[in-house]
Amino acid sequence: MRQRLIVPSTAAAAFLLLAVPASAADATPGAPGVGDSYYPDAGNGGYDVSHYDLRLKYQPKTDRLEGTATLLATPTQALSRFNLDFTLDVSEVLVGGKKAAHKLTGAHELEITPAGPLEKGKPVSIVVRYSGVPSAVKINGYSAWKRTPDGGVVAQEPESAAWWFPSNDHPTDKATYDISVSVPDDVQAISNGVLASQTSKLGWTRYNWRSTKPQASYLTTLAVGKFDITTDTTASGLPVVNAYSKDLGDNLSPAKASIERTAEIIDWESTVFGPYPFTAVGGYVPNVTSSYALETQTRPFYSPSSFASGANQSIVVHELAHQWFGDSVSVKDWRDIWVNEGFATYAQWLWSEKEGEGTAQELAEYVYNSIPADNDFWKVKPGDPGADRQFDRAVYNRGAVALQALRNTVGDKTFFSILKQWPTENRYGNASVQDFVKFAEKASGKQLAPLFDTWLFQPSKPAVLPAPAVDGGAAKAKKSVTSGLIPPKSWKKIQDAERAHRH
Repeated sequence: MRQRLIVPSTAAAAFLLLAVPASAADATPGAPGVGDSYYPDAGNGGYDVSHYDLRLKYQPKTDRLEGTATLLATPTQALSRFNLDFTLDVSEVLVGGKKAAHKLTGAHELEITPAGPLEKGKPVSIVVRYSGVPSAVKINGYSAWKRTPDGGVVAQEPESAAWWFPSNDHPTDKATYDISVSVPDDVQAISNGVLASQTSKLGWTRYNWRSTKPQASYLTTLAVGKFDITTDTTASGLPVVNAYSKDLGDNLSPAKASIERTAEIIDWESTVFGPYPFTAVGGYVPNVTSSYALETQTRPFYSPSSFASGANQSIVVHELAHQWFGDSVSVKDWRDIWVNEGFATYAQWLWSEKEGEGTAQELAEYVYNSIPADNDFWKVKPGDPGADRQFDRAVYNRGAVALQALRNTVGDKTFFSILKQWPTENRYGNASVQDFVKFAEKASGKQLAPLFDTWLFQPSKPAVLPAPAVDGGAAKAKKSVTSGLIPPKSWKKIQDAERAHRH
């Protein structure tokens, strides 16, 4: 049947235009990635998430995870469509309480089309119901979710969230978290932050963990298994929760001898880096076959193999230093990894000084003098190492030498002031290598760009290691009798910890 065309009056047309928000009329899809230099498809564009509420149920025997994720987000543009990073099977998506179309695309994209366009700046809720077997999902050939004899663990860098909850998976979009996990009574669930409550019913126990400070998605962790749990408090009253798998065997005692010093180490690091930025602290060691550690926020993950040669407090110092450098102040782009790893490694050098096992200057001299100029070590640029060398030993060791070079140039008083001011003034934010260079220049009143270019961006061995400033404590340190060719006492433990931090 032929339809009659009705042309509305001018007044009616004006009313129709007013009825449609201008932002909705301009709605476009959000980008499927934030455009990171190393991982262009990581994260998503078009919105910011402020909070994740995850309500999960996990059965260790089958590795099956069921979940409902509620995200509170604010569009940063008018959105006709947007993506979340996710891989499990999705049964339903609601946006603003209305059903939304959805499909899995690419390596880890959940593409969502809401019932109507989303207005820029108007907060909206996103509910995703899902289920699946996380360990069966592979992205680029690997899984961040690891099964254990009594459960499962997820802790990986630079991406891990996509295996167990939908997210905007890039450090530039931090949020707070409520993570509620129901597991059989014979196992426990460990996650970030504070354990707000624990209830049991009909053979299942629900653990409710809360993280009330901004947290990057890759720093969000979950471990289910049979654990021995210890509790403590720091000198300032922070709750400390540590968990050890019941089947760590010979690695249990050295793990405890290391991680049970968490409160002591946090108290010491707070004197060096300023007030601790979060509401809880601790660590956990599940029975996994991996060999790395990760600074998962408030509760670092440690592999049992990290303690196979005995106790190693240096690795705990490293992971806890990350709570300031990497967790509170996070990278803007993954090429900025030095603002994480250079500082956490240097924290180990400062701990070595404190323990009388070698000064930071002696450690810097050993790195500089013991590695020949033609070694590939000097070809890696810590300030932009490339995705394939992101966790190269040069990022850690040459990156720490760069900080000692800064210390020698500006003197101890200014240097240690920078170590406190940087994480304090950038708390819960994101920063680049260039941001730190400008910050250090302003704080010291010195032109430091050439120094950082030499140590962080030139693919060659610097001509000289700057000598300690006259006012620096390092200047008074006793020089190595072999001019830096014999490793300080702490060197092996520091390197064991550095190897444990490769991913």
